Amino acid sequence: MPVLRPEWVTMPDSPDPSVPPAAEDPAPATPYEAIGGETAVRALVDRFYDLMDLEPGYRELRDLHPTPMEGSRDKLFWFLCGWLGGPDRYVERFGHPRLRARHLPYSIGVRERDQWMACMTQALAETGVDPALATRLQASFANTADWMRNRGA
Repeated sequence: MPVLRPEWVTMPDSPDPSVPPAAEDPAPATPYEAIGGETAVRALVDRFYDLMDLEPGYRELRDLHPTPMEGSRDKLFWFLCGWLGGPDRYVERFGHPRLRARHLPYSIGVRERDQWMACMTQALAETGVDPALATRLQASFANTADWMRNRGA
């Protein structure tokens, strides 16, 4: 029976016969492993929130968050660990993420969505996430970010 892998993992049709099986590196089983595990997810989240604080272009996004942002950092870190296929830290603490419901109290429109995406895209690049993985993550983030909108503009 073939091994089922997430669609983002590209597997060759057959192994390279010139490379002994022991020398082949197995493909990461999850995006969590591909990104580098807990340390890399934490670095990504920290850079995301640092950029939000530093870059004037993310002002409206920053204004939606409390000061200080440690709680927000931790929640995104815990959520991303599980969402990427690692430990379900967020679910262990809070239950089902209910992302849309948890974001309804905040006014989120196109500008906030676009700032979130730009900030995350910059964080992915600056933390050295593999470009192919970053592209796939951005596509998933874009769908979720658009779903968080609760006002038209």
